[in-house]
Amino acid sequence: MHLDVLDLRNFYYRTKLGRVAQRAIRDTVVRMWPSAKGETMAGFGFAAPLMRPYLADARRVIALMPAPQGVMPWPAGMENVSVLCEETAWPLSTGIVDRLILMHGLEASEQPSMVLEEASRVLGPHGRALFIVPSRSGLWARRDGTPFGFGRPYSVRQLEAQLKRHDFTVERSLSALFAPPSGHPFWLRTSDFFERNGRRFAPFLAGGVLIVEVSKQHRAPVQGGLRAAVRRPLRVLEGMGQGAPEPALMQGPAALEALTEVAAPPSGSAPPDTKPQTQ
Repeated sequence: MHLDVLDLRNFYYRTKLGRVAQRAIRDTVVRMWPSAKGETMAGFGFAAPLMRPYLADARRVIALMPAPQGVMPWPAGMENVSVLCEETAWPLSTGIVDRLILMHGLEASEQPSMVLEEASRVLGPHGRALFIVPSRSGLWARRDGTPFGFGRPYSVRQLEAQLKRHDFTVERSLSALFAPPSGHPFWLRTSDFFERNGRRFAPFLAGGVLIVEVSKQHRAPVQGGLRAAVRRPLRVLEGMGQGAPEPALMQGPAALEALTEVAAPPSGSAPPDTKPQTQ
């Protein structure tokens, strides 16, 4: 179930906890992708807060917002680049996207396989994608007061298996959002400490979201050599099919004449010696 776009906007832009979550995830994304200069970047779901650092250098930035969620103008004070679309029919050409980010798009969808098919379709040959989903073992998935408490949380193994089934190659996986999902001033003040040190204590402190980077797997084209070989069967089999001529059976004088020619010695050769040899 998708959240309403107004609820997402209010959380990420108008609450202190939402700004903490936005900063933590966005900083992790920027560390993974320092630049998108000259590239086409798209986001699906509510990925707009994560794409602002790329507006200056990217060739094109597009924010795809699914119809059940709704759409809002973005970015504020600039030319709008957000688009309302169907989950299973993105208004993008095949292979046009170099960088793709999905947040609040996969776990909230009732048709996740169709969403992954669209993601695979629009991603170019050398493109990369980031899938950001609530972590099943994290605290944020257990709180309904944040967007990460809705939808389907994942474990790393579950998410990677689903991505591989749609011809994505997993490049790396990591966690983010280690601060507790609390609006208490103490936890808000210490959120940067948790983000800096969260991975060090990852076995004991799970992050709130999983971030999996993938590339698109391309299958090798089928060559025509096998078909050419089938069109040219082995010559040793010629005459084995129906309609092949069969040897004629010779009878009467013709058969006797053929046998005589086989038994007769070659012309000019001496007859064989029929005398018995003495011991």
